[in-house]
Amino acid sequence: MPPTSRPLRKLGFLTIGLFDEADPRRGHESTLEIIELGERLGFDSAWLRHRHLQYGISSPVAVMAAASQRTSRIELGTAVIPLGWENPLRLAEDLATVDILSGGRINPGVSVGPPMHYDQLKEALYPDTADVEDFSYERVRRLLDFVRGKPATDFSGVEGFEVFSDRVQPHSPGLGRRLWYGGGSTGSAKWAGEHGMNFLTSSVVKAEGPDESRDFAEIQLSHVRTFRAHHPDGEAARVSQGLVVIPTDSASPEQRAKYEEFARKRTPRTTSPQGPARLMFAPDIVGTSAEIAELLGAHAAFREIDEVAFALPFTFEHEDYVQILTDMATKLGPALGWQPAA
Repeated sequence: MPPTSRPLRKLGFLTIGLFDEADPRRGHESTLEIIELGERLGFDSAWLRHRHLQYGISSPVAVMAAASQRTSRIELGTAVIPLGWENPLRLAEDLATVDILSGGRINPGVSVGPPMHYDQLKEALYPDTADVEDFSYERVRRLLDFVRGKPATDFSGVEGFEVFSDRVQPHSPGLGRRLWYGGGSTGSAKWAGEHGMNFLTSSVVKAEGPDESRDFAEIQLSHVRTFRAHHPDGEAARVSQGLVVIPTDSASPEQRAKYEEFARKRTPRTTSPQGPARLMFAPDIVGTSAEIAELLGAHAAFREIDEVAFALPFTFEHEDYVQILTDMATKLGPALGWQPAA
């Protein structure tokens, strides 16, 4: 690893938690077992993707609650909860409750924007307010205020035998510092920094402006620097990078072939901006830990971060995830300067 890179301080992983429609419990159990394995291997964090009306985790807050009772140290995050599906006040209550139950270990990541396929589901989601719902950053600001203890009402006190608070209960004092924004644009990076959030940057960014010559890493680096330039903590502001990284050190020949084919099929989308949003995708990185460490050491954005949540491929088997996580913790992490938690 080049000496100008920051040693990796926090190693995490991200899972979508796929399940079979005919046996959803088995898939959720697999996710919880993977998180338990992550804790035993010394990972610092485990992150959950969020999928609605699909065969992945639709309620990561509930899964975090379950995981919090089966682990004792590993941090639990979401990457990310799309707030277009959520009421910020109710979500604040759920997050604070799970944070209390976990002993202050959750790291909720959120994003904004209309829900995917909104025209097809808005009558089910918001039958009376679909055309006036606000999916802007204002939705995040409301969540931040509620989590950080600002009043939600002008009423508090005793009414009969019941006692009422004017702010979300329970209140978890440290949670407001552990909220993350998942962003892929300059505007998102700036907003997250200005509002004192942490910043999740993944394997997808927006190619903005007329300059199409910049590669993915350069675009991502500009977002990291924009975020820190607008954050009160400056260079100390927390950024986590979430690339798809697949170490093969202990993989069988069949596993290696599957991993390489997975990456090969996804490579064409990485060559140019995709769709009206001009999304840029990072290439998946498959290889030995030594090979991956060398590639990451030359990655412009990776060289300026010290936290990662490497994304597990969505469609692999449980035993594949065991092999990948084991190699990450025992080979790749140490090659990047990381040390497992006790």
